[in-house]
Amino acid sequence: MPSSTDRILTTHVGSLPRSPRLLEANAARAAGRLDPDEHRALLGEAVADVVRQQVETGIDIVNDGEYGHTSTQSVDYGAWWTYSFDRTGGLEVVDNPALAEPHRSAPGKVELTSFLDRRDFTEFADAYGDPTSGIHLADPDQPPPAFPTATGPLRYTGQDAVAADVAHLKAAAGAAGAHGAFVAALSPGSAARIGNKHYASDEEFVYAWADVLREEYTAILDAGLDLQLDDPSLAESWDQVKPEPAVEDYQKWVQVRVEALNHALRGLPTERVRLHVCWGSWHGPHSTDLPFEHIVDQVLQADVGGYSFEAANVRHEHEWRVWEDRTLPEGKVIVPGVVSHATNVVEHPRLVADRIERFARLVGKENVIASTDCGLGGRIHPQIAWAKLRSLTEGARIASQELWG
Repeated sequence: MPSSTDRILTTHVGSLPRSPRLLEANAARAAGRLDPDEHRALLGEAVADVVRQQVETGIDIVNDGEYGHTSTQSVDYGAWWTYSFDRTGGLEVVDNPALAEPHRSAPGKVELTSFLDRRDFTEFADAYGDPTSGIHLADPDQPPPAFPTATGPLRYTGQDAVAADVAHLKAAAGAAGAHGAFVAALSPGSAARIGNKHYASDEEFVYAWADVLREEYTAILDAGLDLQLDDPSLAESWDQVKPEPAVEDYQKWVQVRVEALNHALRGLPTERVRLHVCWGSWHGPHSTDLPFEHIVDQVLQADVGGYSFEAANVRHEHEWRVWEDRTLPEGKVIVPGVVSHATNVVEHPRLVADRIERFARLVGKENVIASTDCGLGGRIHPQIAWAKLRSLTEGARIASQELWG
């Protein structure tokens, strides 16, 4: 991961707001109304614009806004994951009622229930069902995405798509003079949360995804760009297990996913890889989130150069304390969120600086890169998203002055 000996660097988790023009083009491309070459040219222009905006805002380590992870809606919590469906063979949208049915786990066996059967959703069912509550999961006028099932051996088919991601970002970052650039990609554990009718076990399915996604990771790193692995499954899935499992059982389940991730990264330059962990980007109570302290040791076993995690929203800000009694491995950095995707309130730069300095005192100022909790695109209004990024960079400037003098 890029590091600095004279100031706090800034980045973000990945997703940035899409323009109406890009959303319309994505919808037209999906419906076959826009030529693929025309769409690719328009996408390249959009990436160039969003990279320029990031640099002008003061973001050091930029990305393509995840624009290559196609979204057709202004509110979209899932493009970080669903993009993989179009890049993987062996998947089909089939009649799989098990995906919508509640599942129950047992001692020693962790099994995810359906998404809408989460403990947080059921505990606050009235709030989630009330359009005036401030909770917004998706556009009610849009049909829900069709989640596929693995019906045969998985294989990677996204070579052209990842090549386009890489080409657009490299050109844009070079033109804008960015300090560094990364591409986000799905983790094996998060990929394996779809249906499976082919592989004999959960572990076999996760490792199959590791082998498939390794090709995408390799393409990004071979291009000279940094790689972010998006793995909400490590923390978020806890809420999708009913009844609430023993922490030890869940830790074993997480361990399989960390080991599969390391398998996917074997032999790659992992010092240029960062792992993003979060509790899901939807707006809601999150009262059944797993405390970070229960999985941070498993997260630190991931063979990556940086660890990105939520640290600004009100459910998890107090968890900076996990670093009081843990030693950050040599050569690693942390990438804590210091502004949140979960509120429309724009954080004051002084608060951002305080959050940064708190981590710097615990792990060393050279080992902190300031970031967002999660992706901002599709979660909050574009005007607010960019205001938060400006507050992030201003807070980092204040912290840098106070930490280095």
